[in-house]
Amino acid sequence: MNTADLGLPVDVPSTALFTDHYELTMLQGALEGGTAERHSVFEVFTRRLPEGRRYGVVAGTGRVLDAVENFRFDADVLGFLRERRVVDEPTLEWLSSYRFSGDVWGYPEGEVYFPGSPILRVEGTFAQCVLLETVILSILNHDSAIAAAASRMASAAGERPLIEMGARRTHELAAVAASRAAYVGGFTTTSDLAAGFRYGIPTVGTSAHAFTLLHDSERDAFQAQVHSLGRGTTLLVDTYDVAEAVRTAVEIAGPELGAVRIDSGDLLLVAHRVRQQLDELGAVDTKITVTSDLDEYAIASLAAAPVDAYGVGTQLVTGSGHPTCSMVYKLVARAQSADPKAPLVPVAKKSTGGKTSIGGRKWAARRLDEEGVAEAEVIGTGAVPAELADRQLLVELIKGGQVVAREPLDVVRDRHAAARANLPLSATQLSRGEAVIPTEYV
Repeated sequence: MNTADLGLPVDVPSTALFTDHYELTMLQGALEGGTAERHSVFEVFTRRLPEGRRYGVVAGTGRVLDAVENFRFDADVLGFLRERRVVDEPTLEWLSSYRFSGDVWGYPEGEVYFPGSPILRVEGTFAQCVLLETVILSILNHDSAIAAAASRMASAAGERPLIEMGARRTHELAAVAASRAAYVGGFTTTSDLAAGFRYGIPTVGTSAHAFTLLHDSERDAFQAQVHSLGRGTTLLVDTYDVAEAVRTAVEIAGPELGAVRIDSGDLLLVAHRVRQQLDELGAVDTKITVTSDLDEYAIASLAAAPVDAYGVGTQLVTGSGHPTCSMVYKLVARAQSADPKAPLVPVAKKSTGGKTSIGGRKWAARRLDEEGVAEAEVIGTGAVPAELADRQLLVELIKGGQVVAREPLDVVRDRHAAARANLPLSATQLSRGEAVIPTEYV
């Protein structure tokens, strides 16, 4: 059974307060001023990629859909807002029946994006849409940052599997979201059981140094683990002396030993020594897993090492130096009045300091070269050119307040692998550079 996006108990019951105070005061002002019901279009985009990144990864869309569905102001939430005098009584009355009934379009989860890409478009009344800004940005900024780091690590790892093991390095609920995003980006398993429960991600794990230290000897610890978990288990061999631990491990488990894990030292050197030793002892099929503060650069440096899998924690769940994508949620068009037939007017912020934006409801398409490789992200507000009609990127996610595009996480993961494969080869380079394809406005 695929448990992705079933609303299991790891989630909080309401997302209504995952917002900023000023969203509600803007709502109050709009209700009193008669502009709250104007049809409005908001878009999520980023003006630039994190320094050195060649592409971004859309992740968290499934969680956004859950958040919009669960955006409800129940009695306790309304009581809190009333007690704090956040908004007035007419606004509280309006919030009591809040249900988003608009439309949401966006890049499908797992797709790649570039500066200016309209990653998500939210349409409805101003009152309905403005409240969703913070929760949408919170999810997309976090999950997309983790997925981008995961994608770079997956590229560096090649065919070798990656284990997500960063739960102890971040907030307990952020860890679940990070596991999901890492899976989207190319990781194969997680150590976090909540992520396995919530999203059906395969979970793995055997033992830590504490288990070895618990016993009177390393031999006793290995015997206990093999007796309990079988010869195919993974034994941690760097608590004391690595060479001695490998000898003991093979002696106890035999050549059927599943794997050894190395968590410290010069991983390149130690991995070569351990591989040679395992082969000499007849454990030619025993795998080597390495951990210890890995990032995409460390993984790339081990490409020539006899390593079979990588475990990544801290650097993954912190976005490998870029824990956010700097996405913004901007009003780009609004009706001239509350009349449902009133035409939309493009609007945009005009300011200095690189924070300008482009008004109007946008479409996006990816132009390919003769070999089917992406060569430009094309964005426009008018008619879509005929040659790009079948290359449009935005898909319908919510229609009339109803989610229409929920999908299994494995589909999202496969989509990302395909999207990354369609980028120029330089996209996977770890050297610093600009976006791998340009953004063109038409």
